[in-house]
Amino acid sequence: MFGLLRIVLIALGSILIIDCTALMAVDKVNFGTVLPFLIGVVFVGHGLGAPLIIKILAKNPLLRRIWYGLWLAFGLWFISFLVFVYSLQQQIAQGRQDLPPVAAIIVLGSGTVDGKPTPTLASRLDTAATLIEQQPQALIITSGGVGYEHTRSEADIMATYLAQTHDIPLDRIYQEGKSTSTEENLAYSQIILEQHGIDKEVPIAIVTSDFHTIRAAAIALHQGYTQPITLASPTPLSIRYNAWFREYFAFGSGWLLQEY
Repeated sequence: MFGLLRIVLIALGSILIIDCTALMAVDKVNFGTVLPFLIGVVFVGHGLGAPLIIKILAKNPLLRRIWYGLWLAFGLWFISFLVFVYSLQQQIAQGRQDLPPVAAIIVLGSGTVDGKPTPTLASRLDTAATLIEQQPQALIITSGGVGYEHTRSEADIMATYLAQTHDIPLDRIYQEGKSTSTEENLAYSQIILEQHGIDKEVPIAIVTSDFHTIRAAAIALHQGYTQPITLASPTPLSIRYNAWFREYFAFGSGWLLQEY
């Protein structure tokens, strides 16, 4: 049993290290890659050095209690992460169902490069375009401000993409170009909704990435959107689980900051 546990730790740790190293090698250095990489290192180190660790712990009862306490804390944290992942999958599945008529479609920004949407943002816009085609009566809002060292707002770049890629007339798209966060995306979009006589209590679609749906819905509800419907755009498999991992901590941070 002990030998099997060592093998499992080494195998899981190696997978985490290889996965995160590959992502960091292509400049995806963030919380969702660095922390799993460090966890992988700890797993491999414990698997390879288990006999020595056991000898050290056998001679120091206090250190042994601390060691078991840390593993218990890690186990409880991991359970909470699994609960988050399950809830996220449920939220994503809900967005895949047939949507009722919505009064507005808000597309949340996610970054641009050289005046074009990043792949993640393009996926959001492609997902939104399908809904726009299905529900032509809905007001369209692209939401995102001017990034660091950028001259155009993200909302403008998003609107241009929808027009050029999906033939959606620019005069149908309203741009919210001041926001720098999800909280501001939804808060500033309310101004446009109010200008067009749309109440926050009617169904409103919020288009974002699959990993971001829980937090976006929670922020919307906190701001008074009573029927927010999150529509999830797919995240590439190569970065999906790292993005979910990062979002777990972002959700906790949002809770501490009382965003919902």
